[in-house]
Amino acid sequence: MSSTYAACAEHVRRFHSAARQLESQSHLLQLPPLAGREWFELLERKLLPQMTDDAFLVVAVVGGTNIGKSVIFNHLAGCRASATSPFASGTKHPVCLVPPDFAARHDLNSIFRGFELHEWAQADAALEDHPEHRLFWRTSEATPSNLLILDTPDIDGDVRVNWERADNIRRCADVLVAVLTQQKYNDAAVKQFFRKAAEEDKAVLIVFNQVLIPDDETFWTIWLRTFCQETGVQPEFVYLAPADRRAAEENRLPFFVGHDPNVPSKDGHVGITPHEACSLKDDLSALHFREIKLRTLRGSLRTVLNPQTGLPAYLSEIERRSAEFQSASELLSTHQLAESKDWPPVPNSVVVQEIRFWWQHQREGWTKKVHDFYNAIGSGMLKPFSILRNHWQGARTPPLEQYRQREWQTILDTVESVYERLRWFAELGNPLLQPRIEKLLGGKSRVDLLELLKTRHELTDLEHEIRDLVASEMEGFRKDSPQTFQFMKWIDHGAAAVRPVTSVCLFVTGFGPAGHAVHQVAASTALQFAVDIAGGTVSAVAGESAISGAAATSAGFFEARFRRLHAQFAAKRASWLARMLKEHLFGDLPDELQMATAVPQSEFFRLVRETMGLLESSL
Repeated sequence: MSSTYAACAEHVRRFHSAARQLESQSHLLQLPPLAGREWFELLERKLLPQMTDDAFLVVAVVGGTNIGKSVIFNHLAGCRASATSPFASGTKHPVCLVPPDFAARHDLNSIFRGFELHEWAQADAALEDHPEHRLFWRTSEATPSNLLILDTPDIDGDVRVNWERADNIRRCADVLVAVLTQQKYNDAAVKQFFRKAAEEDKAVLIVFNQVLIPDDETFWTIWLRTFCQETGVQPEFVYLAPADRRAAEENRLPFFVGHDPNVPSKDGHVGITPHEACSLKDDLSALHFREIKLRTLRGSLRTVLNPQTGLPAYLSEIERRSAEFQSASELLSTHQLAESKDWPPVPNSVVVQEIRFWWQHQREGWTKKVHDFYNAIGSGMLKPFSILRNHWQGARTPPLEQYRQREWQTILDTVESVYERLRWFAELGNPLLQPRIEKLLGGKSRVDLLELLKTRHELTDLEHEIRDLVASEMEGFRKDSPQTFQFMKWIDHGAAAVRPVTSVCLFVTGFGPAGHAVHQVAASTALQFAVDIAGGTVSAVAGESAISGAAATSAGFFEARFRRLHAQFAAKRASWLARMLKEHLFGDLPDELQMATAVPQSEFFRLVRETMGLLESSL
């Protein structure tokens, strides 16, 4: 066998494996399975098992109900292999004659995929009803070494399972012996069966059975022309078998060669050549096995690669469905649904306090001792004033608690918006989303979700989250701007040096505890650098020339950092809500949509498309 054929066989094996893996990966797309698709059935039942080094032919006798298929089969077998009857007994299961030693050299289960194989012990075994797809086989000494001959169920009966069995046989067959009669040549089911055979470029031999000779001489050519025009079949040979019951039962029917009425023979004769009876079995044995095998394999491969009904259509189906999931994913994006453009900002005083707390932990030596000493004195002096203020004005709600209340209201508004959008999605009737969204909207899901969010929100340590964010941002400031950071430490040292003097002056001039507050802001907080400059504290130590060039740029730099802290904290809290909604409302749905969207970019999709190109080149 040629290297091209061997390479094609390897491509088919790789393609089948990749297609199976792609189907497994594509289960989220909710596509119909590969099994049952005509092109995939041909791949599994024809191409995969029969692209071997041995050229054998599978010959199937096919046709409608009660037209003598088993009689023709027995003549091919050379014995009464299959049960026959003048009544419409009907073959329920295919039967196969196998050459000697064929089963030892080939895997019959692979050739006849989808069937349970049973050794054939009695002629009428195939007439029994069984729900399973059975195929009975036995060795026949009279069968040519590279020929498998099958009798098949009716292709036009009322029992649908017979159609399935006949279709499976059609897919694995190389040669179809079409048994037709005056009553069945134009039957719709029969024509549908042979249209598929023509699309797969099967080799077809036509036998008109039960012909009245010479009465039907002027009619059979019309039957043949109608059949071929309706199905697209171009038969290799046409035979006519007379209506002779005794000869049929005794396996001695003559088969007359019918010449194509549109192609006269050399002697100008059209119709039946007088006394030109022949043997079907001998004609089959004389067929060019390898040429017919390659022809039917190419025909099957063309069906597999058909742009409208084959593999390319399946890949396009995946891409279209994936695009639908992409649209659904964008609609149902957790971040979009949970988005809130008015997330409350954390109070400035809280952020400043955390920055001051972080800065205090960066001080060392005498600077730390000075600031800690005066901060302790100031806190003690402020305490009585705080008590008096609370007595006259009532206790104030801490800023962070106020923020927690505003944030919870934002969460409630966001959840309400999410459910409104979900109801809108459900009303759109998107077949991919509607069943799942209706499930999300049903029952007590909303009440349960709000209770869970309320519990988790109350347990959230907002102070800890702000502190961690401030620490991360300030460490980034230290790393990204070491010179500016060192400059601020130098200013802080200067502030510590003048703090005893300014504290006494502020107290004497009447500021008292308010002077301590000024010091906490002006001398301890890097973000209030501009205040330090305005108050003259820094200039008193460093002088105007030392700070004139740095003041404006540093103030703008710290303002930008401060704004970024606010934005990062708001994004972090909104992200928390999005995670809670994903985990407790949407579940795996967003991830599944994303996975379905990514199928056309997967390795298996690429491999299938690449192998498809190689198979197209091999044609």
